[in-house]
Amino acid sequence: MKIKLFILVAFTLTAFTLKKVLFEIPQNFPQPYYDFSQNELNEATIFLGRNLFYEPMLSKNNSVSCESCHSPFSAFTHIDHPLSHGIYDSIGKRNAPALMNLAWQRTFMWDGAIHNIEVQSLAPISHLKEMGSSIQEVLGKLTASAKYRSLFYQAYGDSFPTGEKTLKALSQFMLTLVSANSKYDKVKRGELEFSEFERKGYALFQKHCNMCHTEPLFTNLQFVNNGLKPDSRLKDWGRMGISQKSSDSLKFKVPTLRNIEFSYPYMHDGRFMKISEVLTHYSMGIHHSETLALELKSGIPISDNDKVDLTHFLLALSDKEFVFNPQFRYPK
Repeated sequence: MKIKLFILVAFTLTAFTLKKVLFEIPQNFPQPYYDFSQNELNEATIFLGRNLFYEPMLSKNNSVSCESCHSPFSAFTHIDHPLSHGIYDSIGKRNAPALMNLAWQRTFMWDGAIHNIEVQSLAPISHLKEMGSSIQEVLGKLTASAKYRSLFYQAYGDSFPTGEKTLKALSQFMLTLVSANSKYDKVKRGELEFSEFERKGYALFQKHCNMCHTEPLFTNLQFVNNGLKPDSRLKDWGRMGISQKSSDSLKFKVPTLRNIEFSYPYMHDGRFMKISEVLTHYSMGIHHSETLALELKSGIPISDNDKVDLTHFLLALSDKEFVFNPQFRYPK
């Protein structure tokens, strides 16, 4: 079963027409956390958000868009460097997280600093090392653009961009980034069967990994210290920077493993380029500290053959229809 966004019967508001879009929950997925009644999806607003996602005018010097760090071809993250790059070749201190299945998330960013996807875009827009702009500056550019005045009219019935409309349109597009059609999903739906390697890897995954990378989202959406040695240059203490609690030191949000084939480099600081490096970390590279997750105190006891099997299973989480979906690409 493919994931679809169904267009419903159109309804007319004054001089413009909206085509509502139904958000379909994939089979075996839980109910989304996001309340769609507060920002009902429609075709025109999603298209506006898609344009905004690829729009470099959101940055101070018109050089960086959301897509600059969240490319569709890498599962909406970046792959050419460990840490995100912003305006004037600024380098941040974290790897850009992959964007998918956001309707099920309660918090955003590696440290959970944002609690609502509708305001999440404000963080990169205003961050000095990312887009370095402000919502007021962005609105000035959008208002001066005939293209965007037209797109806002089609989405909202008037041609005057506002902060709320802009952020809600961006969130509508990002909410459509649903990935649920990997080989794993097809096996779960009875359409395919795992290979022997994948079957063994799945058993190992359920034994050693599922507690944090919980099916079917392949994240428990919690903040965990996974035993990475702190980078003395970055001095990034994770969740503690938001909560101000020492118990949150070195804890970062558990990322999804869906589309891991495409979303390297891995970890919050992009220190690992290969899946094999990640598995070696968990088997023999754990850095011990007071907040280390209890299940990692002794590392994960897996052999080289186990790593091969696990890798086969992790590759079965690739959803190529998601990664190469033309509806998610730059709008022509």
